[in-house]
Amino acid sequence: MAGNRTFTMIKPDAVEDGHIGNILQHICNAGFRIVAMKYTRLSREKAGEFYAVHKERPFYGELVEFMSRGPIVAAILEKDNAVEDFRKLIGATNPANAEPGTIRALYAKNVGENAVHGSDSDENAAIEGSFHFAGVEMF
Repeated sequence: MAGNRTFTMIKPDAVEDGHIGNILQHICNAGFRIVAMKYTRLSREKAGEFYAVHKERPFYGELVEFMSRGPIVAAILEKDNAVEDFRKLIGATNPANAEPGTIRALYAKNVGENAVHGSDSDENAAIEGSFHFAGVEMF
């Protein structure tokens, strides 16, 4: 059974470009409820921990540098079928392949600076959400 929560981050590129409000509006318009949110910055160490699953991949170092270069907005979202619905809302990792109207089609620069992160499974949504938020920070 699909879960009702997912995790997202508005990445440094979208924050730098002033897209926080527009992205949050897309999320809310799609029927998601924000149950936790914070404006924060990942250290290189914390970015490395968060993306440890990619440690052996050639892009890992660039990813860690990118994700620690500026502030992010981390959020836990709630909606029936949250993970799958959010993945559809954000579009393909490479914005060139993203469906028109998706967040990445509208706001991402390229495959590396793709505006938002979205959990890829219910299990990862729970892990990623608890990486950024304590239970008392979720409503």
